[in-house]
Amino acid sequence: MGLCLVQSRALLGLDAPAVTVEVHLTNGLPSFTLVGLADVEVKEARERVRSAIQNAGLEFPHNKRITVNLAPADLPKDSGRFDLPIALGILAASGQIDSERLAGHAFAGELSLSGALRPVRGALAMSLALHTQQVQTRLVLPPGSAEEAALVPDAQVFCAHHLLDVVQQFLPLGDGGDGEAAPSDGWARLANTALPDTAHLQGYADLADVKGQAGAKRALEIAAAGSHSLLLVGPPGSGKSMLAQRFAGLLPPMTVTEALQSAAIASLGGGFALERWATRPTCSPHHTASAVALVGGGSPPRPGEISLAHHGVLFLDEMPEFPRAALEALREPLETGHITIARAARRAQFPARFQLIAAMNPCPCGYLGSHQRACRCSPDQVARYQGKLSGPLIDRIDLHIEVPALPADDLLHAPSGESTAAIRERCTTARQRAIDRQGSTNQALHGKAIDQAVALEPAAARFLQGAAAKLGWSARGIHRALKVARTIADLEGTATTQVHHVAEAMQYRRALRGGGATG
Repeated sequence: MGLCLVQSRALLGLDAPAVTVEVHLTNGLPSFTLVGLADVEVKEARERVRSAIQNAGLEFPHNKRITVNLAPADLPKDSGRFDLPIALGILAASGQIDSERLAGHAFAGELSLSGALRPVRGALAMSLALHTQQVQTRLVLPPGSAEEAALVPDAQVFCAHHLLDVVQQFLPLGDGGDGEAAPSDGWARLANTALPDTAHLQGYADLADVKGQAGAKRALEIAAAGSHSLLLVGPPGSGKSMLAQRFAGLLPPMTVTEALQSAAIASLGGGFALERWATRPTCSPHHTASAVALVGGGSPPRPGEISLAHHGVLFLDEMPEFPRAALEALREPLETGHITIARAARRAQFPARFQLIAAMNPCPCGYLGSHQRACRCSPDQVARYQGKLSGPLIDRIDLHIEVPALPADDLLHAPSGESTAAIRERCTTARQRAIDRQGSTNQALHGKAIDQAVALEPAAARFLQGAAAKLGWSARGIHRALKVARTIADLEGTATTQVHHVAEAMQYRRALRGGGATG
């Protein structure tokens, strides 16, 4: 009888491999067979498609043998995104719509039993992958998904509310399908959404809300200017969480590319919201999160918290309480800016260029060195608690800063601090100096690029050499101190890195009070 090919797209990490939905109708014992390495929710499309076609007033070929193949057969397919292309393939193979007019379109959408279209996960990731691969095609998507896809520049995105709205556009010539059908309430092409000029001003809490803590705010400023990771150590209630939750506002406004990459990963996880478009994410997983939840995994692979925080902030509160395996899994992404999820049958790579902001108490009771309350922990308990953070992991955190508890008088009567906007302006200027000089932020410097960019004065080099020998720093620790010093010099606007820049950088690599972490 009839054979029809309908184009769609699967999701594999941030890629969107092409999937051809092949529908064949033939005489024989009535059946509906779906093949092509389909997951359970894809196989359930048989019942959704059957009911949607019937309830939309269209004819379902009950007396035919229906075979649907999702090619290529070795590519895993999941979710209900193939409901719409399967339904259109059946309608085209049975002659109810024109199969030739489907060419040049890619369809994705889940069907309700009434025929209404429901959003699908990863629409923005699919549209961005097509843009990156320079594939010209018209995307037909449900409401909620089409608006995401239209954020990609030059994307041709059509929004359809119901199966009948799609059918109306592809009727055979002479049946109301002469040329392109006029736009209706259920079908429209969406205009591409431009990046708002005020995106960097929205959705961020103001750092002025935090009273006192000048040292911690200075560390936040340096971290934002150089894209450095930061560890906040202090007793309960000292303001560590407030500081961390306001850090994203200090970062420069997102570029279009950064906003698209960040939103595409959020779309993969099903958590993207248009009102958060071009706003840097802050991910705050609970300390019971597993290693898979943090770095990603599963089958098929899904992004973890470090990828959802891409171009944003990953805030780990109560860091020593996280499972050791989860924390150690952060070591490679902190260096490389990406994570590769390898499984026996498939591998996927997700970007993970995030800024780590971690917070912890200095000891199990939390009051070591505090003037509020006496610490009741023994030296062994303190060492064991701080030892939950391995030496290699601590070595990868550029800045360590103590956040002391504020006296009640300071908390009640201290004036408001400097606003986020003022600090962000300085951070943006310093970061731009680094990008103009070496093409990247200071944190991303490696190898010879560190020596070339730091421009260390001889006196500063001698000072650092002597201090590093006394403190027993590793080569990584020395390089990270150099990169922090270069950021301090950029904030000051000097061409070379001087002694006082190195001295301040060294203040941010002090060992923890209980003797430091152990490997």
